[in-house]
Amino acid sequence: MSPTKSVLVTGCSADGIGAATALALARRGHHVFATARNPAKIPKTLSSLTNVTVLPLDVADAASVAATARTVADAGHGLDVLVNNAGFEYVQPALDVDIAAGQRMMNVNLWGPLRTIQAFADFLIASRGRIVNAASKAALNALSETLRLELAPFGVSVVTILPGVIDSKLHVNGAASFDLPPASRYAPIKDIIAGWAKGDAVPKDSLSVDGFAELVVRDVVGMNGVGW
Repeated sequence: MSPTKSVLVTGCSADGIGAATALALARRGHHVFATARNPAKIPKTLSSLTNVTVLPLDVADAASVAATARTVADAGHGLDVLVNNAGFEYVQPALDVDIAAGQRMMNVNLWGPLRTIQAFADFLIASRGRIVNAASKAALNALSETLRLELAPFGVSVVTILPGVIDSKLHVNGAASFDLPPASRYAPIKDIIAGWAKGDAVPKDSLSVDGFAELVVRDVVGMNGVGW
């Protein structure tokens, strides 16, 4: 078993893969900084553990990221692993995409991880640690490959996890914000697209968030002998 690690996980709201991963790590004795834009949404099963520190963190906000980095520094645990999980879904046909809405999504799903990596880089270099990116988008996957090369000389490893279809609340949140413009060329199939947004196409036997967490926890803390 690997030594105890200090791990920060973004996006730990209830019923998501972030909370499940953080809980799996904490139950193995690691110290976990469990973060969310609204900490009240972090499940009690996670926040009540003595080796879990709950922190507010909005990865789209530079001031929030900087404040969290200062808090982690003051905690005295250092940081061995950063798990970039926070993200949200925006479903629209390309012709109907609201560019501003798309930019807000990318500010969380792409620039959010990079913003957070920059803030915690000194911690991770000091510990010769690990970055884990839950990459549902091609841009973050490409960024992860760049970081893998650029951080290798500093002893920091980068793991990219492609979750695929997970039975989580992500689609519930996406469905709540879905709508088509009144003049959309896709109005005749609006109900079909709305179904995609709320996860109707998700296989009924898709992996649970807890099952996902159990599969990836070894990659997160290096228990498979890779890197550490």
